[in-house]
Amino acid sequence: MIAIAVLGHGIVGSGVVELLEKNRENISRKVGEEIYVKKILVRREFPDARYQEKFTKNFEDILSDPEIKIVAEVMGGLSPAYEYVSGALKAGKSVVTSNKELVAAKGPELLALAKKMNRNFLFEASVGGGIPIIRPLHQCLAANDISEIVGILNGTTNFILTKMIREQMPFADALKMAQDLGYAEKDPTADVEGLDAGRKICILASLAFGQHVYPESVHTEGITKITQEDVAYGESIGRVVKLLGQTRKANGKCITVVAPALISRDNPLASVEDVFNGILVRGNATGDVFFIGRGAGKLPTASAVVSDVIDCVKADKTSTTLCWADSDGSNVSDWMDEPAVRYLRCKGAAIAEIPKIFEGASPLYRKDMPADEFAFLTPVMTGYELEKKLSALKDQGIAILGNIQVWEP
Repeated sequence: MIAIAVLGHGIVGSGVVELLEKNRENISRKVGEEIYVKKILVRREFPDARYQEKFTKNFEDILSDPEIKIVAEVMGGLSPAYEYVSGALKAGKSVVTSNKELVAAKGPELLALAKKMNRNFLFEASVGGGIPIIRPLHQCLAANDISEIVGILNGTTNFILTKMIREQMPFADALKMAQDLGYAEKDPTADVEGLDAGRKICILASLAFGQHVYPESVHTEGITKITQEDVAYGESIGRVVKLLGQTRKANGKCITVVAPALISRDNPLASVEDVFNGILVRGNATGDVFFIGRGAGKLPTASAVVSDVIDCVKADKTSTTLCWADSDGSNVSDWMDEPAVRYLRCKGAAIAEIPKIFEGASPLYRKDMPADEFAFLTPVMTGYELEKKLSALKDQGIAILGNIQVWEP
């Protein structure tokens, strides 16, 4: 029998315990022996849980137990998760985690520590919840030269945007619905400001391109400024708004961005709705490979955690393929140098000046469009070129109400 410990007993932690019990026979058959939860680290009481004898509030009970070979960290946050994970690795235990903040901030250090201790540090559940993406990248697609990864990486924002598009629901109402349904936290900042998706694209970029990408190097925008007017203009040209995490190679470096984008309804990502996630990986051998599924939730995320536990049992030595080098940030290009088409929505008495400033602009139209509003697609230009022209608009007293990238695969 293989004893493991679970750090945390929230939605994912309780899901891990439930899944190991529910699928015990199937898992034992695949592994060759039984995996059982010996200890669960908690911060508060869970009086309704059937397994009170497994609970502890003292991490030392787990650290000092020689029978516990694998630790599953599902607490979230940087501290004390970092201290617990590094401590478990130093004690010779393998660690699996769903903690994208931890991997994005401390990934190189923890991978190096796992290698030094000849143990595993696995994190399939940190990106995409129940969608297999980490393992395919470092194993199944290892023969490919990956040039680009683009994905809808946050189910909460995708649910909100789906409601805004399908039901013409204002952002605030869609957010409240997401909170009422349990898809969004009471404080939704990490989701709606793009921070959660930013951490996930950092992990994917690091794995795909071999050097760590820190969240501080990623330009990050959320969806709080998206309005029904922007949705309507997008629909007028057959496009929908999605919050995309994007990373691609550019002159020996990578450009990594999280921001809303207008994408064609013909693109597979456009059909990813509600709380689902979708990730497109572009390889030079396979072409485009598309992953879709529930990016969060109790059992989907627990499934990814338990699959990592099973991998640790089958191969308890450090993974030779799940690794990348640390970096000083010089591996990430300035996103403002990236040429792109932008959608802009402007308002002001001097909107007749816009075509003069943006030569070659393509006007857009929507129902009940105000006389002092002008929306258009810009020609292809870099962020720096756009910044100068936006400054010229402001000098004319023109307000910028909407500014969204138009993404082309």
